[in-house]
Amino acid sequence: MSILGQGYPGHIECLVVFDQEDPVAPDVDVPQGREIRLVRNTRTPGPAGAYNEGLLLARGAYVALCNDDDEWLRDKLQLQVAALEAAPDALYAICGIYLGDRRAWARNPARIPDKEVIGLRDLLRLSRNEVHTSTLLFRRDWLLRDVGLVDESIPGSYGEDYDWLLRAARIAPGVAVRQALARVRWQHSYFADRWPVMIQALTYQLEHRPELKQDPVNLARVYGRLAFAQAASGNRGEAREWARRSIRLHWLQPRAYLAYLVSYGLVKPQTILRLAHTVGRGV
Repeated sequence: MSILGQGYPGHIECLVVFDQEDPVAPDVDVPQGREIRLVRNTRTPGPAGAYNEGLLLARGAYVALCNDDDEWLRDKLQLQVAALEAAPDALYAICGIYLGDRRAWARNPARIPDKEVIGLRDLLRLSRNEVHTSTLLFRRDWLLRDVGLVDESIPGSYGEDYDWLLRAARIAPGVAVRQALARVRWQHSYFADRWPVMIQALTYQLEHRPELKQDPVNLARVYGRLAFAQAASGNRGEAREWARRSIRLHWLQPRAYLAYLVSYGLVKPQTILRLAHTVGRGV
């Protein structure tokens, strides 16, 4: 496992959280200075509950997340811990990613954060792929005391990691290691055909996260996602209304125009998703 093989010299506790199912021990060797604990998510089913289960059971000063289909490169923890120790006012660290397997790197090169210090405004402007869950490293005590757990009320846990980061950014900035230190094996979005859940979750976040409305470009992106999800659900009138709102805020927002195409039956949403995933993007 890439977590156990980290070059970080300190102790690493690896919590493997099984979502609503009995844990199964992985067949791996555990090196000295490493520890595996298997736990069951007894909270809300889905990513938010699973993350919280692990956060509450973790014992280290730092806590990091890694989805089960992703991989950390050997220097990830060591470089991120060093970055946080050099920036005592920062709450979290991120890093760049490789998207897909080695064959995909030619068409999806490394995605590297543009800045070393990430504030709320920077976070609002970043693509969600650039702040991936499997890159996150937090100061655990600070996180639990001032930010709180991942919001388990978000419908379907859609966008729960980004929502969590927005709350963290209210408290303190983050730092970025401007290297690709994680490999994200994104093959198919879990929400690709769950349009009603996306609509409910985006509506929830617009109601509960006023930060989303601070930046017109970011808000246009959220409206564009809503427009596309409504169009894919067959709600043509709602789709066109959200698309109009998106374009009024930022006329270059592509999701709004894609929503129009889907709402008029000119292209299928699955076709757009397939093309977007080919270049490592989502809708």
